[in-house]
Amino acid sequence: MNIALLGYGKMGKEIEQIAIERGHKIICKIEKGSNIQDLNEVDVAINFSTPQAAFENISKALNSSIPVICGTTGWLNNYKEVVKLSNKTNTSFLYSSNFSLGVNLFFELNKKLASIMKNHNQYVLYIEEVHHKGKLDKPSGTAITIAEDVVKKSNYKKWSFNKIDKNIIKMISKRIDEVPGTHILKYDSDIDSIEIKHTAKNRKGFALGAVIAAEWILNKKGVFEMRDVINDFKF
Repeated sequence: MNIALLGYGKMGKEIEQIAIERGHKIICKIEKGSNIQDLNEVDVAINFSTPQAAFENISKALNSSIPVICGTTGWLNNYKEVVKLSNKTNTSFLYSSNFSLGVNLFFELNKKLASIMKNHNQYVLYIEEVHHKGKLDKPSGTAITIAEDVVKKSNYKKWSFNKIDKNIIKMISKRIDEVPGTHILKYDSDIDSIEIKHTAKNRKGFALGAVIAAEWILNKKGVFEMRDVINDFKF
């Protein structure tokens, strides 16, 4: 499989290493400030560019009939436009706020817990995410996904950095040196606390998930999410 890396930062380099280990070729690397050139021989594009470059990168690939795997967060105000373009060009697109298998299992656990806790109003929910200082968006896309899944399964209406009533999830974001990513979901009451936590030890899990998603999406048509890959792919 010939891969274009749209974004060649730390994640791009990690994806390159794993893709090569799995027998694929990286034939195009787009670094910050550079432009996409010839995509004629590309089978799939993996986008981990900056939020500012994501929409343009995705659009160029889809307009070239190149399926796109996107892990960049902070650009979702353009998500509906990408879905329309994917349908128009009949070219597949998959976005996930997090490609880690462990995180996607965490997503499912979170939804189950939210359903259980729905009628236990003595608990107040906090979501905390910790990442390296270089991460541009705040909160993380993963934390937003966690919060949105809770809203779907509970009485909470939205998330906010400033909690002003019981129907709002309190969001906490921290940026410190060289942390791959930690997400904590905590239900707190006067007498006890219930907490689930995911801690990434390195970037390999994210990179492997992105490459697996790229392998999975070949010859498919439509707009997908990581859950589709996990439900269908034989790891």
